[in-house]
Amino acid sequence: MPFEKVQAEKLSQAVVRQIELLILRGILRPGDRLPAERELAGRLGVSRPSLREALGALRERGLLEAHPGAGVYVADVLGSAFSPALVRLFASHDEAVFDSLAFRRDMEGLAAQRAARLGSDSDLRVIDTIFRRMEAASEAGSGEGARLDAEFHMAIIEAGHNVVMLHMMRSMYDLLREGVFYNRQVMFSRHTTRRELLDQHRAIRDAILSRAPEAARAAVEAHLDYVEDALREQARARHNEEVARQRLALEERRG
Repeated sequence: MPFEKVQAEKLSQAVVRQIELLILRGILRPGDRLPAERELAGRLGVSRPSLREALGALRERGLLEAHPGAGVYVADVLGSAFSPALVRLFASHDEAVFDSLAFRRDMEGLAAQRAARLGSDSDLRVIDTIFRRMEAASEAGSGEGARLDAEFHMAIIEAGHNVVMLHMMRSMYDLLREGVFYNRQVMFSRHTTRRELLDQHRAIRDAILSRAPEAARAAVEAHLDYVEDALREQARARHNEEVARQRLALEERRG
């Protein structure tokens, strides 16, 4: 018969599995510093030798890295999906900008749908907390709006509880952040008010908190459609201004 004796799991292996899951679920993020050895061993209820063995195994797997004199950190196992140069290239060409918006519309719409259906009460409190910070920043006219905008969208992705989607979108965070900064700058130049954007995010928040998956997806899609329309309007205006300047230059030469 294919039975074997059951062996008790080593404490170090249990620690490895716990830390692996925290990284997999995005709770421990690249660059996060683990507590000091004595504190972490106490929290986990294991001896310091068992903890050292576990941390050594995780370093060998490339999940943790030790910085002499500074502590143990979660390794940047994914990094950015795109190099900084490519991010800047994307942000400066309309084709890539609109493709990134289309990608975000699909992925974030699905994430909002999942968040409304699968998000825990704590997930929803995180989304609500970030939105309230967005409200406060908008009322104060602070420069925190773009950062909070990106955090709001990432919180929705986290609440969707799909670890592949989570790590893929987090690896693209630089691209998302650049897109958020660019989009808001363009829209404000076209007289889009902060109140309009805030109302769109409120609609997303409300649908997720009401656990209405289809409404949540529709609210995300409406928000990103609005962003796309504003960018296309700005692109048309930029083109029209270029043509007008050429005509003006010609008239001035004729005069």
